[in-house]
Amino acid sequence: MFDAKLPGDAEARANILEAGRRMHAKDYCAANDGNISCRTADGAIWVTPSGVSKGYMDEEPLVKVDLGGNILEQRPGRGISSEINLHLAVYRNRPDVNAVVHAHPPLSTAFACARMDMDRPVVCEAVLNLGAVPCAPFAPPGSAGLAESVVPFLRGHAAVLLANHGAVTWGASMEQAYFRLETLEYYAKMLILTGLGPKAHLLDEGERKAVEDTRARYGIVL
Repeated sequence: MFDAKLPGDAEARANILEAGRRMHAKDYCAANDGNISCRTADGAIWVTPSGVSKGYMDEEPLVKVDLGGNILEQRPGRGISSEINLHLAVYRNRPDVNAVVHAHPPLSTAFACARMDMDRPVVCEAVLNLGAVPCAPFAPPGSAGLAESVVPFLRGHAAVLLANHGAVTWGASMEQAYFRLETLEYYAKMLILTGLGPKAHLLDEGERKAVEDTRARYGIVL
């Protein structure tokens, strides 16, 4: 179960682990993909580390930072999520937000790969709980540009698609942020089933090169 109030450290860590298990069980993130963060009662942020499956985490590798991204608690040898700036951009621009979830749910990510807003009012639950979901311009994973790309869409929205990448949802609690991710994927499914599905927009040469450069920066060897 999620803790509903603004949590202390132990509750924040437990909420992250629970969201990670649910994301993994629903195939919203493959391998080590995705990241999750939670604001605590003291105003700091707990966030997932890099290189860890969200379905098999324990509390040991989680990292605590302040709003400036300065590390407050970290286990030796554990790196912080490469998307930390994405999370911090949400918190800095939305002081009412206390949890952020980034994942790659397949159907929603199909819309992200089409660079297509999810803004067709086909199902009441999506209109009620999400409203329109915009797609941010393309930026490579883990880049400063990725964090900057979502800033214009934070006010008046509950979620944003990341072009050719995935989705981000946020909320006043971890429960709300995670449930918005579930609603987003349900919404994408309804759009597809009603004939309003996306068509892929391929990365151009420069965008592909930027992602390949990111792979090199992460030290990924194919």
